[in-house]
Amino acid sequence: MSLQKNAGVVRWFSGLMKFAGWLQNIPNKITPPPFRLIQIGSAFWQSRALYVATGLDIATVLGGEHLTVDEIAARVFAESDAVYRLLRLLAALGVFEEASPRVFRNNGLSAYLREDNPKNVRAMILMHNSEAMSRPWYEQLERGVRNGEVPFQLTHGQEMFGYMDAHPEFDRLFSRAMDSVEALTGDSFARDFDWGRFERVIDVGGSNGSKSLAILKHHPYLTALVVDRAQVIREAAQHWTGREEPALLARLGFQAGDLFQSVPAAASDKDIYLLSAVLHGFDDDHCVKALRNIVSACAETGARIALMELVLPESRADFASAAVDMQMFMATRGRERTLDEWQKLFDRCGLVLEEQVSLQSFAKILVLRPGQ
Repeated sequence: MSLQKNAGVVRWFSGLMKFAGWLQNIPNKITPPPFRLIQIGSAFWQSRALYVATGLDIATVLGGEHLTVDEIAARVFAESDAVYRLLRLLAALGVFEEASPRVFRNNGLSAYLREDNPKNVRAMILMHNSEAMSRPWYEQLERGVRNGEVPFQLTHGQEMFGYMDAHPEFDRLFSRAMDSVEALTGDSFARDFDWGRFERVIDVGGSNGSKSLAILKHHPYLTALVVDRAQVIREAAQHWTGREEPALLARLGFQAGDLFQSVPAAASDKDIYLLSAVLHGFDDDHCVKALRNIVSACAETGARIALMELVLPESRADFASAAVDMQMFMATRGRERTLDEWQKLFDRCGLVLEEQVSLQSFAKILVLRPGQ
């Protein structure tokens, strides 16, 4: 029996995304090539302007008000004319709105930069444009492309997860950024997959457990166990206190663990392991090691594995997927993979791909079981 739910709505979403991809290519068709290349080549102006406005928290300062540039500048402790020129650029891009001369307000885009918006993407903007993540793009991308080395490691002298362990503030920002992914994808992973067929979700690499909680809210008879690095778990266990109902939190547990050493054992075929956007951060050999550990943890219980990842087409990838893959190249030895590339990993681990469940998001859930 299929684990797919809401199939009709998911197909509609897929069609909408294809149409959006077509629209995104219109500038390439109608803009003279030299000007289009200049637009692309100067796109970092836009990202840096957005980063500074996010860091100054201008959207939160504006709230629901119309404020003059002088009022905004005073509240964010910045120079008035510079703030005006910054906001004028962003308003021209559709972020913020100039309601009248030198008077700005939030709009549909900038609203998602407000700290008080539960679906804000502030952490994602701040993380991707932080010094730690920006420098490798500027300093070492060419060397990485020439030699196949990881630009992040070339810049910082260590791989990303080691850097995060040594820089707790960046680690916390990274965790908040990963949580804000749900503002982009929603909770379709909790609605479009039939989690109700199981009793326990073992959320490996689940950070502070936001995805597990989303699943538990839709399935009141489930429990979840979040497994992640000890540094993450120490803070995660306290993160939700006072934010969610005690009865909900009573169904959520946390355990420190290392995916490459061992994971908690499955108890029955009512357990399912969830790995959400985990394996794309690692090379093939590390993925195989991780998957084999989960196979061992499944033993003969009949437990399933749910990998929530992008699945690239064999050719003509859309911009979003190709961009995420380049981000993985910059920061890790991982990659986004085609279905054929995923299948080769599964074959090495003795895993059978039972189903590919589509979601109202960029990702899919690949349902696996250990082979006989």
